[in-house]
Amino acid sequence: MGKSTGFLEYERREGKIIPPAERIKNFREFHESLSEEEQRIQGARCMECGVPFCQAGVMISGMASGCPLHNLVPEVNDLVYRGNFEQAYVRLSKTHCFPEFTSRVCPALCEAACTCGLHTQPVSTKANEKAVAEYAFSHGLVKAEPPTVRTGKKVAVVGSGPAGLAAAVQLNSRGHLVTVYERSDRPGGLLRYGIPNMKLEKSVIDRRISLMKEEGIEFICNVDVGKDITGRELMEQYDRVILACGASQPRDISVPGRDAEGIFFAVDFLKTVTKTLLDSEFENVPYELAKGKAALVIGGGDTGNDCVGTVIRLGAKSVIQLEMMPQPPEERSKNNPWPEWPKVLKTDYGQEEAIEMFGGDPRIYQTTVTEFVKDKDGKVCGAKLVSLTPQKDEKTGRISMIPVAGSEREIKTDLVLIAAGFLGAQAYAADSFGVKRDKRTNVETLLGSYQTNVERVFAAGDMHRGQSLVVWAIAEGREAAREADESLMGYTNL
Repeated sequence: MGKSTGFLEYERREGKIIPPAERIKNFREFHESLSEEEQRIQGARCMECGVPFCQAGVMISGMASGCPLHNLVPEVNDLVYRGNFEQAYVRLSKTHCFPEFTSRVCPALCEAACTCGLHTQPVSTKANEKAVAEYAFSHGLVKAEPPTVRTGKKVAVVGSGPAGLAAAVQLNSRGHLVTVYERSDRPGGLLRYGIPNMKLEKSVIDRRISLMKEEGIEFICNVDVGKDITGRELMEQYDRVILACGASQPRDISVPGRDAEGIFFAVDFLKTVTKTLLDSEFENVPYELAKGKAALVIGGGDTGNDCVGTVIRLGAKSVIQLEMMPQPPEERSKNNPWPEWPKVLKTDYGQEEAIEMFGGDPRIYQTTVTEFVKDKDGKVCGAKLVSLTPQKDEKTGRISMIPVAGSEREIKTDLVLIAAGFLGAQAYAADSFGVKRDKRTNVETLLGSYQTNVERVFAAGDMHRGQSLVVWAIAEGREAAREADESLMGYTNL
Protein backbone atom coordinates (compact mmCIF):
# COMPACT_ATOMS: atom_id res chain seq x y z
CA MET A 1 0.00 0.00 0.00
CA GLY A 2 1.32 3.41 -0.91
CA LYS A 3 4.91 3.50 -2.12
CA SER A 4 6.85 0.66 -0.52
CA THR A 5 9.72 2.99 0.42
CA GLY A 6 7.63 6.12 0.80
CA PHE A 7 7.81 6.27 4.58
CA LEU A 8 11.62 6.36 4.24
CA GLU A 9 11.66 8.98 1.50
CA TYR A 10 9.03 11.48 2.64
CA GLU A 11 8.39 13.28 5.90
CA ARG A 12 4.93 13.93 7.23
CA ARG A 13 3.59 17.29 6.13
CA GLU A 14 0.35 19.03 6.97
CA GLY A 15 -1.50 21.96 5.47
CA LYS A 16 -0.89 25.47 6.71
CA ILE A 17 -2.51 26.40 10.00
CA ILE A 18 -3.54 30.04 10.31
CA PRO A 19 -1.53 31.57 13.22
CA PRO A 20 -3.41 32.07 16.53
CA ALA A 21 -3.24 35.88 16.46
CA GLU A 22 -4.96 35.90 13.07
CA ARG A 23 -7.51 33.10 13.46
CA ILE A 24 -9.00 34.38 16.73
CA LYS A 25 -10.45 37.31 14.79
CA ASN A 26 -13.25 35.11 13.46
CA PHE A 27 -15.04 31.77 13.86
CA ARG A 28 -13.88 30.21 10.60
CA GLU A 29 -11.96 26.96 10.17
CA PHE A 30 -8.22 27.60 10.23
CA HIS A 31 -6.68 24.39 8.86
CA GLU A 32 -5.78 24.78 5.20
CA SER A 33 -5.18 21.84 2.87
CA LEU A 34 -2.13 20.71 0.93
CA SER A 35 -2.22 20.75 -2.83
CA GLU A 36 -3.41 17.56 -4.49
CA GLU A 37 0.14 16.66 -5.50
CA GLU A 38 1.45 17.22 -1.96
CA GLN A 39 -1.37 15.12 -0.52
CA ARG A 40 -0.51 12.29 -2.89
CA ILE A 41 3.00 12.25 -1.42
CA GLN A 42 1.47 11.88 2.04
CA GLY A 43 -0.48 8.88 0.77
CA ALA A 44 2.82 7.40 -0.41
CA ARG A 45 4.00 7.21 3.21
CA CYS A 46 1.53 4.37 3.99
CA MET A 47 3.72 1.31 4.56
CA GLU A 48 3.14 -2.30 3.64
CA CYS A 49 3.04 -3.05 7.34
CA GLY A 50 1.24 -6.39 7.06
CA VAL A 51 -1.17 -5.84 9.95
CA PRO A 52 -3.14 -2.58 9.56
CA PHE A 53 -3.76 -1.66 13.19
CA CYS A 54 -5.07 1.67 11.83
CA GLN A 55 -8.37 0.06 10.84
CA ALA A 56 -8.70 -2.45 13.69
CA GLY A 57 -11.02 -0.49 15.97
CA VAL A 58 -10.38 -2.75 18.96
CA MET A 59 -10.22 -2.00 22.67
CA ILE A 60 -6.79 -2.38 24.26
CA SER A 61 -6.41 -1.68 27.99
CA GLY A 62 -9.81 0.00 27.95
CA MET A 63 -8.88 2.37 25.11
CA ALA A 64 -9.74 2.28 21.43
CA SER A 65 -6.95 1.44 19.02
CA GLY A 66 -7.61 2.09 15.36
CA CYS A 67 -10.75 3.23 13.55
CA PRO A 68 -14.08 1.99 15.02
CA LEU A 69 -15.59 2.25 11.53
CA HIS A 70 -12.93 -0.12 10.18
CA ASN A 71 -12.28 2.22 7.28
CA LEU A 72 -10.12 0.61 4.60
CA VAL A 73 -7.28 2.91 5.54
CA PRO A 74 -4.35 1.39 3.58
CA GLU A 75 -6.50 1.06 0.46
CA VAL A 76 -7.63 4.68 0.66
CA ASN A 77 -4.09 5.93 1.30
CA ASP A 78 -2.82 3.90 -1.66
CA LEU A 79 -5.47 5.39 -3.95
CA VAL A 80 -4.57 8.89 -2.75
CA TYR A 81 -0.93 8.17 -3.59
CA ARG A 82 -1.95 7.05 -7.08
CA GLY A 83 -4.11 10.15 -7.58
CA ASN A 84 -7.33 8.15 -7.92
CA PHE A 85 -9.43 10.26 -5.54
CA GLU A 86 -12.70 9.11 -7.07
CA GLN A 87 -12.03 5.46 -6.30
CA ALA A 88 -10.66 6.47 -2.90
CA TYR A 89 -14.05 8.01 -2.11
CA VAL A 90 -15.81 4.83 -3.25
CA ARG A 91 -13.65 2.80 -0.88
CA LEU A 92 -14.18 5.24 1.98
CA SER A 93 -17.94 5.23 1.45
CA LYS A 94 -18.12 1.49 1.99
CA THR A 95 -17.62 1.96 5.71
CA HIS A 96 -18.22 5.64 6.34
CA CYS A 97 -21.24 7.95 5.94
CA PHE A 98 -19.64 11.27 6.83
CA PRO A 99 -15.88 11.52 6.24
CA GLU A 100 -16.25 15.29 5.96
CA PHE A 101 -17.12 15.37 9.68
CA THR A 102 -14.52 13.04 11.16
CA SER A 103 -11.71 14.45 9.02
CA ARG A 104 -12.28 17.71 10.89
CA VAL A 105 -13.13 16.70 14.46
CA CYS A 106 -11.86 13.15 15.05
CA PRO A 107 -8.71 12.78 17.20
CA ALA A 108 -7.53 10.25 14.57
CA LEU A 109 -7.49 6.91 16.35
CA CYS A 110 -6.21 5.52 13.04
CA GLU A 111 -3.05 7.62 13.21
CA ALA A 112 -2.37 6.75 16.84
CA ALA A 113 -2.31 3.07 15.83
CA CYS A 114 -0.29 3.61 12.62
CA THR A 115 2.72 1.30 12.40
CA CYS A 116 4.72 4.10 10.81
CA GLY A 117 4.25 6.04 14.04
CA LEU A 118 6.35 3.54 15.97
CA HIS A 119 9.63 5.12 14.87
CA THR A 120 8.61 8.28 13.02
CA GLN A 121 5.49 10.37 12.38
CA PRO A 122 2.31 8.42 11.49
CA VAL A 123 0.71 8.61 8.06
CA SER A 124 -1.57 11.67 7.76
CA THR A 125 -4.68 9.52 7.33
CA LYS A 126 -7.03 12.19 8.70
CA ALA A 127 -5.83 14.81 6.19
CA ASN A 128 -5.96 12.22 3.40
CA GLU A 129 -9.57 11.47 4.36
CA LYS A 130 -10.48 15.17 4.25
CA ALA A 131 -8.80 15.57 0.86
CA VAL A 132 -10.80 12.63 -0.51
CA ALA A 133 -14.09 13.88 0.92
CA GLU A 134 -13.66 17.45 -0.32
CA TYR A 135 -12.51 16.24 -3.74
CA ALA A 136 -15.67 14.13 -3.96
CA PHE A 137 -17.93 17.06 -3.07
CA SER A 138 -16.18 19.54 -5.36
CA HIS A 139 -16.26 17.12 -8.32
CA GLY A 140 -19.92 16.17 -7.98
CA LEU A 141 -19.26 12.64 -6.77
CA VAL A 142 -21.42 13.02 -3.67
CA LYS A 143 -24.98 12.96 -4.97
CA ALA A 144 -28.38 12.29 -3.51
CA GLU A 145 -29.22 8.64 -4.10
CA PRO A 146 -32.86 8.02 -3.14
CA PRO A 147 -33.75 4.32 -2.91
CA THR A 148 -35.45 2.98 -6.02
CA VAL A 149 -37.80 0.79 -3.96
CA ARG A 150 -39.55 1.63 -0.70
CA THR A 151 -40.37 -1.07 1.85
CA GLY A 152 -43.31 0.78 3.35
CA LYS A 153 -41.71 0.40 6.81
CA LYS A 154 -41.44 3.55 8.92
CA VAL A 155 -38.58 4.28 11.32
CA ALA A 156 -38.23 7.19 13.75
CA VAL A 157 -34.76 8.33 14.74
CA VAL A 158 -34.71 10.46 17.89
CA GLY A 159 -31.74 12.80 17.80
CA SER A 160 -29.86 14.21 14.82
CA GLY A 161 -26.30 14.00 16.07
CA PRO A 162 -23.74 11.79 14.35
CA ALA A 163 -25.33 8.52 15.57
CA GLY A 164 -28.83 9.54 14.51
CA LEU A 165 -27.72 10.83 11.13
CA ALA A 166 -25.72 7.67 10.42
CA ALA A 167 -28.67 5.44 11.34
CA ALA A 168 -31.01 7.54 9.19
CA VAL A 169 -28.76 7.36 6.12
CA GLN A 170 -28.39 3.59 6.38
CA LEU A 171 -32.07 2.84 6.96
CA ASN A 172 -33.17 5.18 4.20
CA SER A 173 -30.78 3.54 1.74
CA ARG A 174 -32.53 0.26 2.52
CA GLY A 175 -35.84 1.76 1.44
CA HIS A 176 -37.45 2.45 4.80
CA LEU A 177 -39.24 5.75 5.41
CA VAL A 178 -37.13 7.59 7.96
CA THR A 179 -38.10 10.57 10.09
CA VAL A 180 -35.52 12.27 12.30
CA TYR A 181 -36.71 14.18 15.37
CA GLU A 182 -34.54 16.97 16.79
CA ARG A 183 -35.37 19.13 19.80
CA SER A 184 -33.21 22.06 18.63
CA ASP A 185 -34.09 24.43 15.81
CA ARG A 186 -31.57 22.90 13.39
CA PRO A 187 -30.42 19.32 12.78
CA GLY A 188 -26.92 18.21 13.71
CA GLY A 189 -27.04 17.66 17.46
CA LEU A 190 -23.53 17.65 18.93
CA LEU A 191 -22.07 18.48 15.51
CA ARG A 192 -24.21 21.60 15.29
CA TYR A 193 -24.17 23.08 18.77
CA GLY A 194 -21.57 21.11 20.76
CA ILE A 195 -18.61 21.75 18.45
CA PRO A 196 -17.63 25.39 17.68
CA ASN A 197 -17.74 26.66 14.13
CA MET A 198 -13.95 27.11 13.88
CA LYS A 199 -13.61 23.37 14.41
CA LEU A 200 -16.48 22.33 12.12
CA GLU A 201 -18.11 24.96 9.93
CA LYS A 202 -21.86 24.47 9.98
CA SER A 203 -22.08 24.82 6.21
CA VAL A 204 -20.42 21.38 6.10
CA ILE A 205 -23.37 19.96 8.07
CA ASP A 206 -25.94 21.84 5.97
CA ARG A 207 -24.41 20.42 2.80
CA ARG A 208 -24.94 16.87 4.06
CA ILE A 209 -28.42 17.51 5.50
CA SER A 210 -29.57 18.87 2.12
CA LEU A 211 -28.46 15.63 0.46
CA MET A 212 -30.26 13.55 3.08
CA LYS A 213 -33.47 15.49 2.49
CA GLU A 214 -33.15 14.94 -1.26
CA GLU A 215 -32.85 11.23 -0.55
CA GLY A 216 -36.21 11.29 1.20
CA ILE A 217 -35.27 11.60 4.88
CA GLU A 218 -37.63 13.87 6.81
CA PHE A 219 -36.36 16.14 9.57
CA ILE A 220 -38.70 17.47 12.25
CA CYS A 221 -37.01 20.09 14.43
CA ASN A 222 -38.19 21.91 17.57
CA VAL A 223 -39.84 18.73 18.83
CA ASP A 224 -38.54 17.38 22.13
CA VAL A 225 -39.44 13.70 22.27
CA GLY A 226 -40.50 12.80 25.78
CA LYS A 227 -42.02 16.24 26.30
CA ASP A 228 -43.70 17.50 23.12
CA ILE A 229 -44.54 13.97 22.00
CA THR A 230 -44.41 10.78 24.05
CA GLY A 231 -42.51 7.63 23.32
CA ARG A 232 -45.78 5.71 23.20
CA GLU A 233 -47.11 8.03 20.49
CA LEU A 234 -43.97 7.50 18.40
CA MET A 235 -44.16 3.74 18.80
CA GLU A 236 -47.76 3.80 17.58
CA GLN A 237 -46.75 5.74 14.46
CA TYR A 238 -43.53 3.90 13.53
CA ASP A 239 -42.45 0.30 13.06
CA ARG A 240 -39.08 0.87 14.75
CA VAL A 241 -37.50 3.62 16.86
CA ILE A 242 -33.79 4.35 17.27
CA LEU A 243 -32.84 6.48 20.27
CA ALA A 244 -29.77 8.62 19.59
CA CYS A 245 -30.31 11.50 22.01
CA GLY A 246 -26.71 11.71 23.19
CA ALA A 247 -25.25 11.90 26.69
CA SER A 248 -26.60 15.36 27.27
CA GLN A 249 -26.81 15.48 31.06
CA PRO A 250 -23.85 17.71 32.07
CA ARG A 251 -21.88 16.92 35.22
CA ASP A 252 -22.30 19.74 37.74
CA ILE A 253 -19.97 21.20 40.36
CA SER A 254 -21.77 20.98 43.71
CA VAL A 255 -19.98 23.55 45.86
CA PRO A 256 -21.11 26.63 47.81
CA GLY A 257 -21.90 29.59 45.57
CA ARG A 258 -22.90 27.43 42.60
CA ASP A 259 -26.08 29.52 42.21
CA ALA A 260 -24.09 32.66 41.41
CA GLU A 261 -24.90 34.49 38.20
CA GLY A 262 -22.28 34.05 35.48
CA ILE A 263 -21.77 30.28 35.83
CA PHE A 264 -22.75 28.23 32.79
CA PHE A 265 -22.54 24.66 31.58
CA ALA A 266 -20.11 24.59 28.67
CA VAL A 267 -22.57 23.00 26.25
CA ASP A 268 -25.16 25.72 26.93
CA PHE A 269 -22.59 28.46 26.47
CA LEU A 270 -21.24 27.01 23.23
CA LYS A 271 -24.77 26.55 21.88
CA THR A 272 -25.66 30.16 22.66
CA VAL A 273 -22.59 31.39 20.79
CA THR A 274 -23.14 29.19 17.73
CA LYS A 275 -26.87 29.90 17.55
CA THR A 276 -26.27 33.65 17.74
CA LEU A 277 -23.76 33.41 14.90
CA LEU A 278 -26.03 31.24 12.73
CA ASP A 279 -29.18 33.28 13.37
CA SER A 280 -27.40 36.44 12.25
CA GLU A 281 -25.42 34.80 9.44
CA PHE A 282 -22.26 35.66 11.41
CA GLU A 283 -23.08 39.35 11.51
CA ASN A 284 -23.73 39.36 15.28
CA VAL A 285 -20.88 38.10 17.44
CA PRO A 286 -22.02 37.82 21.09
CA TYR A 287 -19.05 39.63 22.59
CA GLU A 288 -21.13 40.59 25.61
CA LEU A 289 -20.86 37.02 26.89
CA ALA A 290 -17.13 37.24 27.62
CA LYS A 291 -15.60 40.58 26.55
CA GLY A 292 -13.33 41.99 29.23
CA LYS A 293 -14.05 39.10 31.61
CA ALA A 294 -11.73 36.81 33.52
CA ALA A 295 -12.87 33.38 32.37
CA LEU A 296 -12.51 30.16 34.34
CA VAL A 297 -13.01 26.89 32.45
CA ILE A 298 -13.45 23.80 34.62
CA GLY A 299 -12.46 20.68 32.69
CA GLY A 300 -9.41 19.75 30.67
CA GLY A 301 -10.99 17.78 27.81
CA ASP A 302 -11.95 18.73 24.27
CA THR A 303 -15.01 20.69 25.39
CA GLY A 304 -12.91 22.67 27.86
CA ASN A 305 -10.45 23.48 25.09
CA ASP A 306 -13.33 24.58 22.84
CA CYS A 307 -14.46 26.94 25.62
CA VAL A 308 -10.97 28.42 25.86
CA GLY A 309 -10.88 29.10 22.13
CA THR A 310 -14.40 30.52 22.19
CA VAL A 311 -13.95 33.01 25.06
CA ILE A 312 -10.72 34.25 23.48
CA ARG A 313 -12.64 35.01 20.28
CA LEU A 314 -15.24 36.81 22.38
CA GLY A 315 -12.65 39.11 23.92
CA ALA A 316 -12.00 37.63 27.38
CA LYS A 317 -9.21 39.46 29.21
CA SER A 318 -7.84 36.23 30.69
CA VAL A 319 -8.60 32.52 30.85
CA ILE A 320 -7.71 29.75 33.29
CA GLN A 321 -8.49 26.08 32.62
CA LEU A 322 -8.62 23.65 35.55
CA GLU A 323 -7.82 19.96 35.26
CA MET A 324 -8.21 17.59 38.22
CA MET A 325 -5.77 14.97 36.95
CA PRO A 326 -1.95 15.23 36.80
CA GLN A 327 -0.27 16.61 33.69
CA PRO A 328 0.34 13.80 31.17
CA PRO A 329 3.90 12.99 30.10
CA GLU A 330 5.25 14.44 26.85
CA GLU A 331 6.13 10.97 25.56
CA ARG A 332 4.56 7.53 25.97
CA SER A 333 5.30 5.88 29.29
CA LYS A 334 6.45 2.25 29.42
CA ASN A 335 3.00 1.12 30.58
CA ASN A 336 1.34 2.83 27.60
CA PRO A 337 2.91 1.06 24.59
CA TRP A 338 1.88 1.33 20.95
CA PRO A 339 -0.74 0.58 19.60
CA GLU A 340 -2.61 1.77 22.70
CA TRP A 341 -4.02 5.29 22.54
CA PRO A 342 -1.09 7.54 23.57
CA LYS A 343 -1.78 9.16 26.95
CA VAL A 344 0.56 12.09 26.33
CA LEU A 345 0.38 15.84 26.71
CA LYS A 346 -1.61 17.50 23.95
CA THR A 347 -1.71 21.25 23.44
CA ASP A 348 -4.81 21.94 21.39
CA TYR A 349 -5.83 25.00 19.41
CA GLY A 350 -7.52 26.80 22.33
CA GLN A 351 -4.49 26.43 24.56
CA GLU A 352 -2.21 27.55 21.71
CA GLU A 353 -4.32 30.69 21.36
CA ALA A 354 -4.21 31.36 25.11
CA ILE A 355 -0.42 31.03 25.07
CA GLU A 356 -0.27 33.51 22.18
CA MET A 357 -2.67 36.00 23.78
CA PHE A 358 -1.77 35.78 27.45
CA GLY A 359 1.78 34.46 27.43
CA GLY A 360 1.24 31.11 29.11
CA ASP A 361 -0.58 27.79 29.07
CA PRO A 362 -4.02 28.31 30.67
CA ARG A 363 -4.09 24.84 32.22
CA ILE A 364 -3.61 24.29 35.94
CA TYR A 365 -3.39 20.59 36.74
CA GLN A 366 -4.38 18.73 39.90
CA THR A 367 -6.72 21.53 40.97
CA THR A 368 -10.43 21.88 41.64
CA VAL A 369 -12.95 24.42 42.90
CA THR A 370 -14.19 24.31 46.49
CA GLU A 371 -16.39 27.40 46.40
CA PHE A 372 -17.63 30.14 44.10
CA VAL A 373 -17.52 33.68 45.51
CA LYS A 374 -20.45 36.04 44.87
CA ASP A 375 -20.55 39.82 44.97
CA LYS A 376 -23.35 41.84 46.58
CA ASP A 377 -25.47 41.47 43.42
CA GLY A 378 -25.19 37.67 43.40
CA LYS A 379 -22.76 37.55 40.49
CA VAL A 380 -19.71 35.32 40.52
CA CYS A 381 -16.56 37.34 41.26
CA GLY A 382 -14.13 34.67 42.36
CA ALA A 383 -13.41 31.01 42.96
CA LYS A 384 -11.66 29.23 45.80
CA LEU A 385 -9.31 26.52 44.59
CA VAL A 386 -7.45 23.66 46.18
CA SER A 387 -4.61 21.51 44.88
CA LEU A 388 -5.05 17.75 44.59
CA THR A 389 -2.73 14.81 44.90
CA PRO A 390 -3.24 11.23 43.68
CA GLN A 391 -3.77 8.59 46.35
CA LYS A 392 -4.04 4.88 45.68
CA ASP A 393 -6.52 2.69 47.53
CA GLU A 394 -4.52 -0.36 48.63
CA LYS A 395 -7.58 -2.64 48.54
CA THR A 396 -9.06 -1.70 45.16
CA GLY A 397 -6.02 -0.20 43.45
CA ARG A 398 -8.16 2.76 42.45
CA ILE A 399 -6.53 6.20 42.28
CA SER A 400 -8.38 9.11 43.90
CA MET A 401 -7.46 12.79 43.84
CA ILE A 402 -7.22 14.06 47.43
CA PRO A 403 -7.12 17.75 48.51
CA VAL A 404 -3.74 18.98 49.73
CA ALA A 405 -3.98 20.64 53.12
CA GLY A 406 -2.87 24.27 53.12
CA SER A 407 -3.06 24.63 49.32
CA GLU A 408 -6.25 26.69 49.30
CA ARG A 409 -6.21 29.98 47.40
CA GLU A 410 -8.67 32.32 45.69
CA ILE A 411 -8.70 33.70 42.16
CA LYS A 412 -10.82 36.40 40.56
CA THR A 413 -13.27 35.36 37.87
CA ASP A 414 -16.52 36.74 36.51
CA LEU A 415 -17.29 34.02 33.96
CA VAL A 416 -17.26 30.31 34.79
CA LEU A 417 -17.80 27.53 32.24
CA ILE A 418 -18.30 24.00 33.56
CA ALA A 419 -16.89 21.47 31.10
CA ALA A 420 -16.63 18.53 33.49
CA GLY A 421 -18.15 15.95 31.15
CA PHE A 422 -21.56 14.33 30.98
CA LEU A 423 -23.39 11.84 33.17
CA GLY A 424 -25.35 10.07 30.44
CA ALA A 425 -28.78 10.14 28.85
CA GLN A 426 -31.37 12.56 30.17
CA ALA A 427 -33.99 10.61 32.09
CA TYR A 428 -37.16 11.99 30.51
CA ALA A 429 -36.35 10.77 27.00
CA ALA A 430 -35.47 7.25 28.14
CA ASP A 431 -38.38 7.04 30.60
CA SER A 432 -40.86 8.08 27.91
CA PHE A 433 -40.10 4.85 26.08
CA GLY A 434 -39.75 2.75 29.21
CA VAL A 435 -36.20 1.69 28.38
CA LYS A 436 -33.87 0.67 31.19
CA ARG A 437 -30.72 2.58 32.06
CA ASP A 438 -27.58 1.16 33.62
CA LYS A 439 -25.64 2.39 36.65
CA ARG A 440 -23.95 5.03 34.50
CA THR A 441 -27.40 6.20 33.32
CA ASN A 442 -26.75 5.04 29.75
CA VAL A 443 -29.56 3.20 27.97
CA GLU A 444 -29.14 -0.51 28.60
CA THR A 445 -29.24 -2.94 25.70
CA LEU A 446 -28.89 -6.68 25.22
CA LEU A 447 -25.30 -7.90 25.40
CA GLY A 448 -23.52 -7.21 22.12
CA SER A 449 -26.64 -5.60 20.71
CA TYR A 450 -28.40 -2.26 20.31
CA GLN A 451 -31.86 -3.66 21.18
CA THR A 452 -33.28 -2.20 24.39
CA ASN A 453 -35.59 -4.00 26.80
CA VAL A 454 -38.52 -2.51 24.88
CA GLU A 455 -39.43 -4.36 21.71
CA ARG A 456 -38.84 -2.39 18.51
CA VAL A 457 -36.73 0.27 20.29
CA PHE A 458 -32.96 0.49 19.74
CA ALA A 459 -30.31 2.82 21.18
CA ALA A 460 -27.03 4.07 19.73
CA GLY A 461 -24.27 6.61 20.21
CA ASP A 462 -23.51 8.46 23.43
CA MET A 463 -26.96 7.64 24.79
CA HIS A 464 -25.91 3.99 24.63
CA ARG A 465 -22.16 4.01 25.33
CA GLY A 466 -21.76 7.25 27.28
CA GLN A 467 -19.80 10.36 26.35
CA SER A 468 -17.50 9.42 23.49
CA LEU A 469 -16.20 10.40 20.06
CA VAL A 470 -18.05 11.35 16.88
CA VAL A 471 -16.51 8.36 15.08
CA TRP A 472 -17.87 5.96 17.72
CA ALA A 473 -21.32 7.56 17.41
CA ILE A 474 -21.31 7.05 13.64
CA ALA A 475 -20.18 3.45 14.05
CA GLU A 476 -22.94 2.74 16.57
CA GLY A 477 -25.58 4.46 14.43
CA ARG A 478 -24.67 2.23 11.50
CA GLU A 479 -24.75 -0.91 13.64
CA ALA A 480 -28.07 -0.02 15.26
CA ALA A 481 -29.52 0.60 11.80
CA ARG A 482 -28.33 -2.83 10.70
CA GLU A 483 -30.05 -4.50 13.66
CA ALA A 484 -33.25 -2.53 13.16
CA ASP A 485 -33.28 -3.41 9.47
CA GLU A 486 -32.80 -7.10 10.20
CA SER A 487 -35.65 -7.04 12.70
CA LEU A 488 -37.90 -5.40 10.09
CA MET A 489 -37.00 -7.53 7.08
CA GLY A 490 -35.77 -10.80 8.53
CA TYR A 491 -32.33 -10.24 7.00
CA THR A 492 -30.09 -7.30 6.27
CA ASN A 493 -27.60 -6.28 3.59
CA LEU A 494 -26.43 -3.18 5.40
